[in-house]
Amino acid sequence: MLKEIPTSKLTLHQIKFIKNLKKILPNVLSYKYDKNTLNLVIKPNELIFVLTVLKLHTTLQYKLLSSITGVDYPDRKNRFEVIYELLSVRYNSRIRVKVLVNEVTPLTSIYSLFPASTWWEREIWDLFGVFFDSNHEIKRILTDYGFEGHPLRKDFPLSGYVESRYNDKIKRIVS
Repeated sequence: MLKEIPTSKLTLHQIKFIKNLKKILPNVLSYKYDKNTLNLVIKPNELIFVLTVLKLHTTLQYKLLSSITGVDYPDRKNRFEVIYELLSVRYNSRIRVKVLVNEVTPLTSIYSLFPASTWWEREIWDLFGVFFDSNHEIKRILTDYGFEGHPLRKDFPLSGYVESRYNDKIKRIVS
């Protein structure tokens, strides 16, 4: 289902850009401008195709991956939003690609397109629990190896699952 944007709030350039993008990427679920950044929402199985087209198409050339981040919306069916931010240096343009996934749906790693993505994918897995297929570096990056859970999920308890405190007698932290 394609959501249309009210054209009264867009510039002529933005309207033409969206029309051309719809021809190139017909499977995008929605287009929405947030200030000067176009947001695309896509299905998880379309991720590699969409990012490949955005990177390699001659009229787009989004060759720089600025960041990958995650957001947790626990009341949604697909509770996680994984957001890819891309920059086209040639056309001085930014684009944001959002993918909606649940706890059990893995995303395909974009390591083959953007090698620097492996660190962000590790961080998203560590903090949210979203798994990335084909990323052979998936392991803890910000939490300890024995850590239980994913601390940026909204349902993660504020105090964690294990209580820790400093013991004056033995001069160390005990759990």
